[in-house]
Amino acid sequence: MSESESSPRIGQVVRIARGREAGQFAIVIQILDDRFVLLADGEKRKYDRPKKKNLHHIELMDYISPEVQNSLLETGRVTNGKLRFALSKFVNDIVTDLKKGDQLDGERRCN
Repeated sequence: MSESESSPRIGQVVRIARGREAGQFAIVIQILDDRFVLLADGEKRKYDRPKKKNLHHIELMDYISPEVQNSLLETGRVTNGKLRFALSKFVNDIVTDLKKGDQLDGERRCN
C-alpha cells in the first residue's frame, strides 16, 4: 500500500469495517492524528456530532468529494445536506457500478 492510500484526506469517502456501523459509508471531516479521524454522513452522524474512528477500522475509498473538501477547507464547516449529497453521489455512481457484476454472481451462487 502506498503512502497516499494509507493516509486519509479531508473529504474522502470511507467504508466502516468494524463496529456497529460496519458496511456503511461516511466522509472524513477531520484528521485528529496518525491514528484517528472524525467521520460524518449527514444523516445518522451529523457534522456537529461526528464519530471518532480508528484508521484500522475503516477502509479508505478511492474517492474524495470536492464539494465537501472545498467547504471544509474554506469555511471549516460543511452542511449535513452536502454530506448526504456527496455520499449518495458516490454510492449511485461508483458502488452501483461495482456491485452490478457481483450481484449476478451472488444470485447464481444462491440458486
